Amino acid sequence: MPINPNRAQDVWKDVGEHVQFTVLQLNRQDQQHDREVFQEFADRSQAIIRSLRIRDAKPETGTQLKVSIGISSAAWDYLFPGAPKPKELETYTTLSGPKYTMPATPGDLFFHIRASNEAVVYECQTQFQRVLAPITTVLDETKGFRYFEGRAIIGFIDGTEAPAVEDAADYALVGDEDPQFINGSYAFAQKWQHDMPVWEHMHTEDQEKAVGREKFSDFELEDEDKFKNAHNVASKLEIDGVEQKIVRMNVPYSNPAAGNTGTYFIGYARHWTVTKGMLQNMVDQSDFLLTFSTLLSGQAFFIPSRDLFAQIADDDF
Repeated sequence: MPINPNRAQDVWKDVGEHVQFTVLQLNRQDQQHDREVFQEFADRSQAIIRSLRIRDAKPETGTQLKVSIGISSAAWDYLFPGAPKPKELETYTTLSGPKYTMPATPGDLFFHIRASNEAVVYECQTQFQRVLAPITTVLDETKGFRYFEGRAIIGFIDGTEAPAVEDAADYALVGDEDPQFINGSYAFAQKWQHDMPVWEHMHTEDQEKAVGREKFSDFELEDEDKFKNAHNVASKLEIDGVEQKIVRMNVPYSNPAAGNTGTYFIGYARHWTVTKGMLQNMVDQSDFLLTFSTLLSGQAFFIPSRDLFAQIADDDF
């Protein structure tokens, strides 16, 4: 059975202009009731998305709303006890290296909503909450934005290492290796807070050595010109000599007057083991980005296909 990107959620498409990430925790007060509410949400969420795409559509651009909804391993076991489970779905646990750690934090349900209009993002999450609020608690809500030229908040072009759009589905979507969960995706969400004054006081040449690319042109430096723990060195994963890829979407967020600025990283992958291997490499090699950053969260989720959402809604799963 081949991968069909049309049956997937929005896990490899553009980052968006206005972005919201939300993580919810199930209250776990009544398992049967919670399951029924989530089944209702599985149905209503798709109708909400369709409705907002109609309301937002413009003749020249169409609609820009894109949504991904994820479920953690613990939530999967709670909502679907005894049901099949994606082969690689597990609870993310803290990864440690010689100097730094990537902490694991709680989270049952995950939402990645982006659009060209902030009002559409607002309305989408608001309507989702009308269904889910009685059974959940909000753990984190982060609003992101598109920075100049699609650059990361540290000033470098973002997404260079991600696969091209036309190739992305094969790296982002589960295939026939797990046929019941085909067209799903493994998501990893991680919130970084940066000490921007430290970064901004570095000379541009040192920033380039730290990232591994020229800041203006995005041209990759020769290996001997990079720091040994440059980001594009530390985050690289090879298996049997073949470099592995995931779909990466780094989204800046900020409360600039308060000096709270960072990056919300979301990675979508066909195999969770690939993302996990990249993260482990980053802490093992003390990725330079970790030297001026604090990691605030880390959670793994599975993004079901739209077909699987329909089965959940119909109580067929």
